[in-house]
Amino acid sequence: MTEPDHRVQGVDHVAFPTFDPAATVRFYRDVLGFPVVHSICAAGWGPENHPDFIHFFFDIGNNDRIAFFYYFGTGAEIGGPAGAKGDAYARFGEEVPEFFVRSRHLAIHVENEEDLLEYRRRLDASDWPVEMQIQHETIESIYTHDPNGYMFEITRALRPVTPQEDLDANLTIDALLDVVGDPEPTFGKLLLRKAELIVERAANWKQARYRQEAGR
Repeated sequence: MTEPDHRVQGVDHVAFPTFDPAATVRFYRDVLGFPVVHSICAAGWGPENHPDFIHFFFDIGNNDRIAFFYYFGTGAEIGGPAGAKGDAYARFGEEVPEFFVRSRHLAIHVENEEDLLEYRRRLDASDWPVEMQIQHETIESIYTHDPNGYMFEITRALRPVTPQEDLDANLTIDALLDVVGDPEPTFGKLLLRKAELIVERAANWKQARYRQEAGR
């Protein structure tokens, strides 16, 4: 049997759910120094019973990232206090929602569409065919479950992430940190707070741009 060629380029990201996004940001960004580099705000995504969520990413070097999902309406008040030791799944007891299980996954990066489709061909010819192929924001991904039941993703970049998108991600995270202190955080409150932060910071951005242009 001919051994298949190896086209992956390492880990794109590994993802986990979080009950405490504020502490998660403090730990990875403020303590460890991993910058926020991307965020995805998803409202009305998936089946009818799927909650709104934010998916945010930290740069851990070498183009690798660690990512987290925060689901609105399923916060730290469910299953125990924030900061409890052990796997976050345990906070749901025996009733673990499917969306929560599916959130934890490993994403492997490939260089281009040709390589992505080659892995799709291999999976579709195996016992673990591709379950989804999705283009979302800056990447295209295929998904399946491995023999252990873990979600597995192979992804390729559709285009480079811009500095403006990094700025947007940081605005989103700052808004999230303000909103999760609310007794009932919602996706709508996140978007409203983000708009307020844009207005509050617009003057500073304008001044910084003016100084940059004046220094040329």
